[in-house]
Amino acid sequence: MTRHRDPFPELKSLSFDELKARWIELFRSDPPLFNRRTLEARLVYRLQELRRGGLSPRLHHRLLTIANELDGGDPKRRRQRVDDKPVAGTRLIREWKGIDHEVTVLRDGYEYQGRRYKSLSAIAHAITGSRWNGWSFFGLSTSRGRR
Repeated sequence: MTRHRDPFPELKSLSFDELKARWIELFRSDPPLFNRRTLEARLVYRLQELRRGGLSPRLHHRLLTIANELDGGDPKRRRQRVDDKPVAGTRLIREWKGIDHEVTVLRDGYEYQGRRYKSLSAIAHAITGSRWNGWSFFGLSTSRGRR
């Protein structure tokens, strides 16, 4: 098994509020409602992108061309998903009472601790013992209810 060196170990020493401030500095926008692990991962990606220069202008132009072919150049349409569910294979991580809970998105549901579930709400109930909106519990809904 190959171990990868943490490219930005200083992020681990920052408080959650400091991570949010770093997000604002790097992205020039408010941080999304992520847990610490996901926020760190997105920050590492951005820092690597800045260090290595990001996409080449040629590749960036090609990707924009493909996007325009798919959505007619409409930026609002570009941000919308055809379905609401995250892409299969996505891992959702939620800390609850000091324990990280990891869910894998499947094509036809979700997997948590080796069991299949039809909804995130059922998993949130399994974790907390009370009824939750699964999308809210895993930080997939905004305060306005959009996903």
